[in-house]
Amino acid sequence: MFNDIDVKNALIRSVQTEKNAMNFYQIAAAQMKDADAIKTFELLAREERDHAKHFFDKFKDVDGNDLPPFDEFINEPPDQEGEWLSDLDKALLANFSDRKAMELAMEKEKRLEESLREMAAKIDDPAVKAIFEENAKSTHNHYVIIESEYARLMGMVHETDIDTFVRE
Repeated sequence: MFNDIDVKNALIRSVQTEKNAMNFYQIAAAQMKDADAIKTFELLAREERDHAKHFFDKFKDVDGNDLPPFDEFINEPPDQEGEWLSDLDKALLANFSDRKAMELAMEKEKRLEESLREMAAKIDDPAVKAIFEENAKSTHNHYVIIESEYARLMGMVHETDIDTFVRE
């Protein structure tokens, strides 16, 4: 289980990870061509900002005032060295496409969900644990949203059309 310092470190890493995810979606959306894919990534960027705020607020509750105000923090330049953006940079260098961005996003969301669930399992504090669990659930929903948009973009049968498709 985590001690107080471990919880603080997990929270601050989570704030940064969510900011990195937000920046990933903002930058990728600016490169995309498909209007619906752009809207999806813009929505995900806003939700990642909300996730960062939840972790930020809980960190402030646990640790006081070690961080700048949230708006100042969230508006800092993107962390180009972070995993989210360094992987996006590689995708951009290798002929960026909406499809590649979505595949990368699904991979990132899946890994992030696993990480959040692992962290939640190690935390005793019910309030902190709940934030990690809530964000893991939301991260799973992000994966589902991207997967659905990816299927639409690739011309696959959408899950809402499966019953119609199977009956025909």
